[in-house]
Amino acid sequence: MTSPTLLVAGTASHVGKSTVTAGLCRLLARRGLDVAPFKAQNMSNNARAVARADGDGFGEIGVSQYVQARAAGVSPTTDHNPVLLKPHADGHSQLVIQGRAVGENTASDYYENHWEDARNAALASHQRLADAADTVVAEGAGSIAEINLHHRDLANVETARFTDARILLVADIERGGVFASLVGTLELLPDDLRGQVVGAVITKFRGDQTILEPGLDAFEARTGVPVLGVLPYDDPGLPEEDSLSLPAAGERATVGDDDGIEAGETVTIGVPRLPRISNFADLDPLAATPGVRVSYLPLDATLDGIDGVVLPGSKNTVDDLLALRDAGFDTELAAFDGPLVGLCGGYQLLGERIENAGVESTQGVETVDGLGLLPVVTRFSTEKRVEAVSVEFDGAGPLAGATGRIDGYEIHMGRSRVVGDATALAGDGAATDRVAGTYIHDLFANRSPREAFLDAVYRSAGRERPEVERTRTDPYERAADLVGDNVDIDHLLDTLGVA
Repeated sequence: MTSPTLLVAGTASHVGKSTVTAGLCRLLARRGLDVAPFKAQNMSNNARAVARADGDGFGEIGVSQYVQARAAGVSPTTDHNPVLLKPHADGHSQLVIQGRAVGENTASDYYENHWEDARNAALASHQRLADAADTVVAEGAGSIAEINLHHRDLANVETARFTDARILLVADIERGGVFASLVGTLELLPDDLRGQVVGAVITKFRGDQTILEPGLDAFEARTGVPVLGVLPYDDPGLPEEDSLSLPAAGERATVGDDDGIEAGETVTIGVPRLPRISNFADLDPLAATPGVRVSYLPLDATLDGIDGVVLPGSKNTVDDLLALRDAGFDTELAAFDGPLVGLCGGYQLLGERIENAGVESTQGVETVDGLGLLPVVTRFSTEKRVEAVSVEFDGAGPLAGATGRIDGYEIHMGRSRVVGDATALAGDGAATDRVAGTYIHDLFANRSPREAFLDAVYRSAGRERPEVERTRTDPYERAADLVGDNVDIDHLLDTLGVA
C-alpha cells in the first residue's frame, strides 16, 4: 500500500516552506519513521550533486531537497527532486530531469513540449519513494494559489492530485496580511483540492502570541481549517535555496556581522553580486565563522574596506564576466592586493580567456578575455560534469597550509587548463601567490581550506583572529525543534494515518 504524502504548500514564495519541510523530516525521523522528502519541480541555481535514482552516476537536485534528505537521515537521490529548472538568461532555463540536463527552454517551450515528460518523471519518482518510505513529505513551490498556472502547476496542484496529499498551508506573517493570504489561498484552490487541506502554519512571528489569537479564532471559524502552529521568527541556519535571500543586483548587504566581535578583530570578505549567481551557499561557512563578515557587493562598488574576495559560482559565466567588466569591477579586482579565491564559475572568470563561449553566452561571442588573474584557459563544451567528490587537498597561495581529505561536489560545463606558472590544485584548480581557483563547491565547508583562507585574509589585513569558537548547533535539529515546539505534530500524523 502506497505511503501517505503531506504537501507543505505556501501562500507565496519565501514563506518558510523549506524550513518547515526540513523540520518535519527530522521530527518524523526522530519518531522512527522512514521519511522521504520530495519536490516534483524546483527552480533554483543552488544545486547539489547526488546519486541518480537509477544508479547511473550523479545528477543535480535543488539544495533544499538535499538538505531535507539529510534532515530525514536518508541518502539524497534525484528522486527527491526529479525536475529542476535552472534560470539562465533572457527568459531561458536549463531543464534538468532525473539529474541530467536535457536542454535550454523558454517557459512556453517547456510547457508545450516538455511538461508531460517532467510530470511523468515526477510521478515515477514519487511512486518509488512512497513504495519504500513510511511517509513522504513534499514541498510545494511559490504559491499554490497561482490560478493562471493551475492546469500545469507540477510542484503544487499536480503533486496534490497524483499523490492524494494532505495539504499543510504555510503563510509568512512578517510581510503583513497573513490572514488575507490564507483565506485568499483557500478561496483560489481548485475545488477538488480544498478538502485535502488539513491545517495551516504561520511563520516568522515576533511578539506576544496572545495578540494574534483573535485572528486565529476568526480564521478557523471562517474557513474550518485549524491553525496548527505559529512559528517564532528564527533562522535554524539551513542553506538558502534561491537568490531571494540575497540583495538585489545593485544593492549591498553583509551577513555574519551579528557575532559581537569587536571591529578590530574582524575581516570582511567581498563577494560580487553576479546577476546569475549560483551555489552561493559556498559562502555560508565563512559567514558563520566568528569575526568574519561576508559582504555581497554590487558590480559598480569599490573594494575599499574589503580584506579578501571570493568569486562565486555562476549559471552563465560568460555573460556575468561581461557584466562585471562593463561595471568596472575587473579594474577593482586587478588593483586588489588581498587574498582572492574563485569557485567554479568564479574560477573560470579569473583565467586568461574562455573559448567556445557561445555554448553558454547569449551575447554572440565565441572567445572572451577573462580577468587575467590566473594563467588558466577554459574551454566550454556541451558536456556537463556533475559529481560528488572526495579528494586529497594540498593548498597553495591564499589556501596555503590546507591539507588532508576534503568533500564537495562539482557541477560545471567547460574544462580549465593551466597555461603558465601556477601550482595545480584539486578540482582542476590552480593557484599563484595571491589568487586561487577550483571547481570544488563546498570547499569552505571543510575546516582545513576554510581556516587556511581566513588565516591568509587576517594576515593580509594585519589583524589578529579572535580567540573564540562559535558553538555551531546542528541546523537540522534546530529546524526540528522550531517546528516540533510550535506545531501540533500529533494532529498531522493523525491526518496522515501514521503513528
